[in-house]
Amino acid sequence: MVHSRNWIGGEWIVPAAGECAVVNPSDTREEVGVLHLSDASHVAQAEQAARLAYASWSRLTGAARAEHLHRLAAALESRAAEIAQLASMEMGKPITEMRGEVMRGVNLLRYYAAEGVRVGGSVIPSSEPDVLQYSRKVPLGVAGIITPWNFPVAIPLWKIAPALICGNTVIWKPAESASLTATRLTEIFAEAGLPSGVVNLVVGKGSKIGDALLEQTALDAVSFTGSTATGMHVAEACAKRNIKYQTEMGGKNAAVVLGDADLEHTVPLIVSGAFRSAGQKCTATSRIIVESGIYDAFTEALTQAVSRLKLAPALDPQAYLGPVASANQYETVNSYVQLAWEHAEILAQGPAAAGDQEGYYIRPLVAAGLNAEHPLIQEEIFGPVAVVLEASDFAEAVALCNQTVYGLSASLFTRDLSYAHRFLDEARAGMVRVNQETAGVEYQAPFGGLKLSSSHTREQGQAALDFYTELKTCAVHYF
Repeated sequence: MVHSRNWIGGEWIVPAAGECAVVNPSDTREEVGVLHLSDASHVAQAEQAARLAYASWSRLTGAARAEHLHRLAAALESRAAEIAQLASMEMGKPITEMRGEVMRGVNLLRYYAAEGVRVGGSVIPSSEPDVLQYSRKVPLGVAGIITPWNFPVAIPLWKIAPALICGNTVIWKPAESASLTATRLTEIFAEAGLPSGVVNLVVGKGSKIGDALLEQTALDAVSFTGSTATGMHVAEACAKRNIKYQTEMGGKNAAVVLGDADLEHTVPLIVSGAFRSAGQKCTATSRIIVESGIYDAFTEALTQAVSRLKLAPALDPQAYLGPVASANQYETVNSYVQLAWEHAEILAQGPAAAGDQEGYYIRPLVAAGLNAEHPLIQEEIFGPVAVVLEASDFAEAVALCNQTVYGLSASLFTRDLSYAHRFLDEARAGMVRVNQETAGVEYQAPFGGLKLSSSHTREQGQAALDFYTELKTCAVHYF
């Protein structure tokens, strides 16, 4: 049985503002742990600890901070199996995927550790004689990190690692459904010798401590991943205070299949994009736009592929997808499933979970026969439901792809290089791909979207270093 704890200023604290049981979404008869919930006073303590630690952490050399990140990476790798199993039991991601996610976290820490000795500015010629003029990237101060449950290891680390290597300290508020994993991850940080106050973990409900973090804490930046509605609230709160923010929010991602696509290559990638992690990815494929000439062949191949998917408990190594993460997710996604059965043509439905399973299992579903304005096509479902649309040609397919308030990820499947380059230009999404699934972007590449999917900054890669720093211009007149 795992109990959540706060880690503030290098001390473990069990908050007493309430508690709730965490059940295994693969088997709701099993209790995984207990969440101990914080109130605003814990956020205030975390602010004081982060501010105190910033004075010394920001003065370390980049190389010294890098050594800490290398130690975190080694410690996480040594505990990878344990972390993966806990996360799978807490939020339902299949263990094979979760193991890969933990290793992504290890690689993120190593990637940003290597940035500790990179040049952080440039020399700029001066119009005056005897003047050395240059720019420097300097840390912001204290960053608030608000993370979701669907990637309980990778998303926190792709925010925390660049924040730390740039010299910032962190207050981390994880989602409730990932707080046991967050606690165990922070225990690894502590055991690896991360200095007190550099990372401060505060566990609790967003309704109780979220606004305290955003409005009552002297933060210098906020990085948020979650729903669009909450992200817009975060952006408004930060804009009022004139502090840096980045918000990664919703997606309604399209995969476009042209008539010359290689179906043996295409179908498995679309199925993976739509149904891995039970569709609980902001980059998941939720709209499949198919050119008329290949529509019948594609839908037949897709139907066969979906019929073979294995829905099973998260710890089953053969599970293609597991349950959705929580009772709330189960209720929300099922409302869209019901909508599909009432209004759409059902092209395919995957098998039910085998055996006597008492969990939040939703069979993968593919629907068709809807107009482009229908809620199933316009609203983010965040579950194993995808909708197929038919397009007469490339131009109509791209228009349908862009007919959404979101703009996170989009893919095109074709052998035609001309259409490939046109799609990369014309698709209104922050991440555009050809002959690849919509989900999944490498950690060294910028991550983010257009329109209501993201704010105007990017995560991961070099872009994250720009967000977690300010540019200072320096000039010295020497005699």
